[in-house]
Amino acid sequence: MRIDTLSMPAASLGLVNPLPTLAAPPDVHATPQMDPAIPDEDARYVGYGTVNSCLPYLVQDGYNRTRRTRKFRVAILENEILRATFLLERGGRLWSLFHKPSGRELLDVNPVFQPANLAIRNAWFSGGVEWNIGLVGHCPFTCDPVFAARVEGPDGSPVLRLYEFERIRCVPFQIDAWLPDGSPVLLVHVRIRNPNTHIVPMYWWSNISVPETPDTRVIVPASHSYRFAYQGGLMRIPFPPENETDASYASRMDRSMDFFFRIPDGRRPWITALDGTGRGLVQTSTDRLKGRKLFVWGNGAGGRRWQEFLSVPGHAYLEIQAGLARTQAEHLPMPPATDWSWLEAYGLMEADPAIVHGPDWSQACETLDRRVEQLIPRQTLEAEHRRAASLIDIPPTRLIQQGSGWGALEEARRRAQGLPGFGLPGLVFDSHSLTQEQAPWLELIRGQSWPETDPGDIPAGCMVQPEWHHQLEAAMQDGRASHDPIAWLHLGIMRYHAGNRAGARTAWEQSYRMTPSAWAARNLAILSRQEQRVPEAVDWMVAALLSRPDLLPLVAECGRLLMDTGRSADWLALLKLLPASVRKAGRVRLLEAQAALVTDDLKRIERILRDAPVVIDLREGEQSLSELWFALHERTISRREQIPVDDALRARVRRDFPPPPAIDFRMSV
Repeated sequence: MRIDTLSMPAASLGLVNPLPTLAAPPDVHATPQMDPAIPDEDARYVGYGTVNSCLPYLVQDGYNRTRRTRKFRVAILENEILRATFLLERGGRLWSLFHKPSGRELLDVNPVFQPANLAIRNAWFSGGVEWNIGLVGHCPFTCDPVFAARVEGPDGSPVLRLYEFERIRCVPFQIDAWLPDGSPVLLVHVRIRNPNTHIVPMYWWSNISVPETPDTRVIVPASHSYRFAYQGGLMRIPFPPENETDASYASRMDRSMDFFFRIPDGRRPWITALDGTGRGLVQTSTDRLKGRKLFVWGNGAGGRRWQEFLSVPGHAYLEIQAGLARTQAEHLPMPPATDWSWLEAYGLMEADPAIVHGPDWSQACETLDRRVEQLIPRQTLEAEHRRAASLIDIPPTRLIQQGSGWGALEEARRRAQGLPGFGLPGLVFDSHSLTQEQAPWLELIRGQSWPETDPGDIPAGCMVQPEWHHQLEAAMQDGRASHDPIAWLHLGIMRYHAGNRAGARTAWEQSYRMTPSAWAARNLAILSRQEQRVPEAVDWMVAALLSRPDLLPLVAECGRLLMDTGRSADWLALLKLLPASVRKAGRVRLLEAQAALVTDDLKRIERILRDAPVVIDLREGEQSLSELWFALHERTISRREQIPVDDALRARVRRDFPPPPAIDFRMSV
């Protein structure tokens, strides 16, 4: 094992958005409609554990699309057969798995680092193997550093340990990866601990990107899947589908789709993606990780555009995934004081291409069952999982990288309140990880006063955990925090998250009275809009914008609120007050064009669309650009031909005026 750097063209991740997510867009996977043919046992937890924001995390939407070569810190595990490279600063993602004897890369290695808006915190990037814990919508640490450490195994072999404290579920987790001498597979052991006294909804999916070629076939030992086509719901279908395009070949699909495979209970779980020669990556695991999934972007215009948007032209990938549940619409109830663990294995699969690509699906599955068993016998994998029990609590010999300070803060809270800690000697959450984000909360558990803040400070270090909420309420009562407007701002966020909107309003109004700020005004605007107090919401939001016209996320929120409340002309007037750099942003240009549609200024829309604005933070599933294109042509034809905008005209426009590829992100067409 060694630490090195990896250079690639990379967009800047930028600064986090200081505005807490009080009204987050729903995840498209979270609560789909269910086909009645799906058995009750597989539908039982659909919708359970869903969250409506990423709090206490803040949104990461400050990225750009200007790529410059930069170096990323990586950890490399290597033996005679495989070389595994992990991106330590980006969630510990397994970025590359190189098979040395064949000279073959087994994963999709994106040639660039390019975030886009596909995750619960917005920023997400494609490539490699992403470790997703806690909740639907990718991992909160996808674009963050995690703790990384070197551990010496009982036999002296090196182990890479990645770990963190997940703040929504309030659980620590660890990933131990190692490559035994001569092993044809990379071993990855995962442990999640629920140290709480209550049940926690739990979620895990290992999201594996592999190259998509015209002859890549995904095979999994299942004869049925639950299909999600980004419209409608989950449908139970045979797999491969009967009398339809063979979805096991991702390149043949014309639109984006998920396929969640129903591997029979008791059958060994695995999934593989094999090219025309019968070679490619295989992933298998112990039985706890029972779910398997295929995601395809599809060959429609929108799918191709998304692939290009996340990488470079001509670069295509698909995803094969492995999870705790059958689908990604579920969280499973994890009992208190419980550990869940499993072992995954990643390696090269080689099989007879005539069988892999033959007409007999059952024969292909049975053949690959045997090949997986030859690669890593099931009993061997189970034995390695048991052996990992002697490894997981060994303290690190070297801490390679610090993660966040929230785990250390939680351990400190537990000690201060006489509660047991995590009880994980192999995970070092020490004071060196603490930063200014944790500083005011640390003062509270020490019985000290909330530190005074500068009125111009950007709020940081959100908290919504009930135990910390109680701490801050108590500090307000005894005067240790009531002097500071930022403390009142935090208390409002906590009360809002707990469902106490009246209390949130009181706290934010107090913060604003003490020191007028964009932060309090914006929060009051969102709350007033949700309570149908429209004039008040508009006044608060405009006040916030005028205070910080340079803050792009705030400008976008203001534009949406004004248009949603019938004030498009006011929004167009406010645009003149914005800095040029903000007004030129793709999201602001889109909002300007949408307002121009309401005011029937078609020439203005034409000018904007002619420039093909790049909406950097376009959300997965969002069709704003293509819908604007269609609406422009509907209005233009209606005006020219003196005909109404009806279903016939809408169909005609969609047939005769396809959107330019640069603005067509439709996933279900």
